[in-house]
Amino acid sequence: MPDVRNRGTIERAYCRVTPGAAAPARADVVAVEEPLEIRLAGDTLAITMRTPGADHALAAGFLLSEGIIRSVDDLGTLSHCGRTDQEGYGNAIDVLPAPGVHLQWERVTASRRGTLTSAACGVCGREQIDDLLARIEPLGDAPPVDAALVASAPDRLRAAQQAFDRTGGTHAAMVLAADGTVLSVHEDVGRHNAVDKAVGALVLAGAIGPCRAPATGPRPALLVVSGRSSFEMVQKASMARIPVLASVGAASSLAVDLAERAGVALATFVRGGSFNLYTHGQRIRGTGTTVGQQTGGGAVL
Repeated sequence: MPDVRNRGTIERAYCRVTPGAAAPARADVVAVEEPLEIRLAGDTLAITMRTPGADHALAAGFLLSEGIIRSVDDLGTLSHCGRTDQEGYGNAIDVLPAPGVHLQWERVTASRRGTLTSAACGVCGREQIDDLLARIEPLGDAPPVDAALVASAPDRLRAAQQAFDRTGGTHAAMVLAADGTVLSVHEDVGRHNAVDKAVGALVLAGAIGPCRAPATGPRPALLVVSGRSSFEMVQKASMARIPVLASVGAASSLAVDLAERAGVALATFVRGGSFNLYTHGQRIRGTGTTVGQQTGGGAVL
């Protein structure tokens, strides 16, 4: 049976070109990008361009971020579709709800109809942004995260990017506990997919959402991403009830506005031991400032 979990990289031939000359062809390792069709009880919900691997986690994280599930208790089975000898096996996954659970997904298919979720786009082309905003439930109190942990998180994320080391072509996402424990880390050609995989792995483990048998141990407190903080990144952090989001890149205006509304502390340009803090600074201990504490004013730390 083909192992759909380990098709993350592949070799392709290339030649290095300089003005007026080209070096002999050689093999290069590139990140694999293939479609994944996510189905609910046989009906297509979404298609995303992703790096194969951790597809179950990707599907679970996607369903959580869309508000279709709240925890692993809503899930029955997740299985790849088709025969193992078929070309493209592993590029469709079917999700069945748990017995007695009815998943409200019609709204998602209506808003996504005719669209493809690319590796770089979570809700691109979606007409019902207001519907998403209405589903964001503000986070309550949570233990604060140390500023030093936020500042060091991107370096820890970069050290875990094995696929990036081989290809230079993947994003990554990591979830940490307030004590610095790494709970989950994943890579993908798409930053949205990397987050869905990192979050979805914790959903499947019972560490996110109200579960009958919740996982023991530290709780998710910090989500760090290798790219920028967009509206969708804040949405995913909020739906996963992760109170702090940190990114290597910049934030968009909508990301800042949503973070303020959702109760998420938003830290960007996290590098060199400092970061820009935009919202809910009370969630980050040791900043030495009250700016960003429910004001949205922002601070440079």
